[in-house]
Amino acid sequence: MAQGFPARAVTLVVPFPPGGGVDPIARLLSEKLGKAWGQPVVVSNRPGGGSSIGTGIVARAEPDGYTLLVTANTFAMAPHVLPRNLGYTFDVQRDFTPIAMISSTPMLLLAHPGLGVKNARELAGLARTGPPLAYATSGNGSPMHIAGELFNRAAGLSLLHSPYRGVGPALNDALGGQVKLIYLGYGGAKPYIESGRLVPLAVVDERRSPLIPDLPTMAEQGFPGVFVNIWFGVYGPAGMAPALADSLNAQINAALREPDAVEHFKQRGELVVGGPREVLAKATRDDYERYGEIVKRFKIQAD
Repeated sequence: MAQGFPARAVTLVVPFPPGGGVDPIARLLSEKLGKAWGQPVVVSNRPGGGSSIGTGIVARAEPDGYTLLVTANTFAMAPHVLPRNLGYTFDVQRDFTPIAMISSTPMLLLAHPGLGVKNARELAGLARTGPPLAYATSGNGSPMHIAGELFNRAAGLSLLHSPYRGVGPALNDALGGQVKLIYLGYGGAKPYIESGRLVPLAVVDERRSPLIPDLPTMAEQGFPGVFVNIWFGVYGPAGMAPALADSLNAQINAALREPDAVEHFKQRGELVVGGPREVLAKATRDDYERYGEIVKRFKIQAD
């Protein structure tokens, strides 16, 4: 690490409540980095304002490495979908220092088994001839909402969007059959696929995932351009010394390579990504630009 760092506790800010997809990642990093550094690494959940509260804490922090943001790629989408009155006024490329990509998981389109379809092509046929169908998401302006709009456009469908306040309520209604379709990351869907309570119809990504290699993409089923990625990363405030940021990147990569960490992500239905800081910087730029265009085209906005 940079000379003398860390000399005191480091805070990992998670801009979401405990128990979500980001929280376990931050706690794994807390354990690994704390052991490596011999200093406390504290996870601070600071939800609210569509993630603007926790994100703002890091944006305004000193660029000394003691306050870091652990977040999802909704970080790059949020400026486009969140109302400015929620306080998300940050420039995600100017106001932060990319440190390390952590992991990724594919987005899936899933159906309740009672719907009787096995893939996206069958779903499109049913939707054109049968009663109206709705898809559940974690909310307006979410990556799942974007996936649903892209599929509607590519397939020429009018599936109804049923937004919920979070993944949990959406998943509960999808499992219960109150809504027949749901977009969900593989990590959250994995146990329900294995138990047969949800049927995976398509990978909503550019290519098949090694996590579920037999499931074809939307493009393979005749619906090109329907992909929404899910990844997680660590950022610092803008202005961090490159040597410090590079050292943090190296230490995080070392933690991700430990066998129990690899197994942790495998059990969560995620792939470890890691790599140099530019991996995260490029993903941030690409998502900011792509989702900005999509949000504008479909006039999507979060609540």
